Amino acid sequence: MRILVTGGAGFIGSHIAERCVREGHEVRVYDNLSSGRRENLATFADRVELVEADVRDAPQLDYYAAGCDVIFHEAAVVSVPYSIEHPQETHDVNLQGTINVLEAARRQKVKRVVFACSAAVYGEEPTLPKVETMAAEPISPYGIEKIAGEHYLHVWNRLYGVEAVSLRYFNVFGPRQDPRSAYSGVISIFVDRALRGVAPTIFGDGTQSRDFVYVANVVDANLRAATTPGAAGRAYNVGCGQKTTLRELAAMLGRIVGKDVSPIYAEARAGDIKESVADISRARAELGYAPAVGVEEGLRALVDHVRRTTM
Repeated sequence: MRILVTGGAGFIGSHIAERCVREGHEVRVYDNLSSGRRENLATFADRVELVEADVRDAPQLDYYAAGCDVIFHEAAVVSVPYSIEHPQETHDVNLQGTINVLEAARRQKVKRVVFACSAAVYGEEPTLPKVETMAAEPISPYGIEKIAGEHYLHVWNRLYGVEAVSLRYFNVFGPRQDPRSAYSGVISIFVDRALRGVAPTIFGDGTQSRDFVYVANVVDANLRAATTPGAAGRAYNVGCGQKTTLRELAAMLGRIVGKDVSPIYAEARAGDIKESVADISRARAELGYAPAVGVEEGLRALVDHVRRTTM
């Protein structure tokens, strides 16, 4: 297949690109490098085409979508706090950028679009685990942009025949997630600080929970969403189906690095969700998705990677 990965030099996008290259596909990475990095592609750079461009540039997207079979749409501003401070910018990237991808797919007759959605669409709806049939109740501009993008996917699928699948990522972690970035997840920050002997900060009391999912599991879900018949027009949770509190995460990390990891506690942040865990039964049944790497195993792999590459 010929594949376009928007945001393909970023954390998740680069892992998708690498897996596709490994499977023998022709891969084009489309990234403005605002948060993505060339280094993320370093080990397979000679086997991908890197296009430095922005998803807000519709003519460029049209041009580079031509001849592609699948678009993995990973490009986004993914920071909830940043979306609260800069809602117009994140709207333009996350929502208009998604419309641009769908229109490029429609005009260039791309067979399928796989969209990086988010568990942020559920907001503070208290029912656990989160099921795709729940009403969306986002509490941040980012969450609004993601659920709106998903609705656009469904409409483009029905009106224009663009096969589009939405994957609602929970808390993804793994190698290449920059702990110094505003877009980084809590695990990469915790690992960085633990290995440097610096206490991590928890915003809130630490009892808030997340469904942490290792990046290799997310890549697998993407490949399945791109190729499974009948998945078009559907939304799927992508997590492990297991919740971990931030206090439990700190204790787990302490066991792995062999150090005491005692967090500093700070005031909870606006837009942060208290509890989150995915029901992944739909993805299991319809995509054949089963997370192969658990939280502790993934955390060990990440610690080993950081030690090998930065210490």
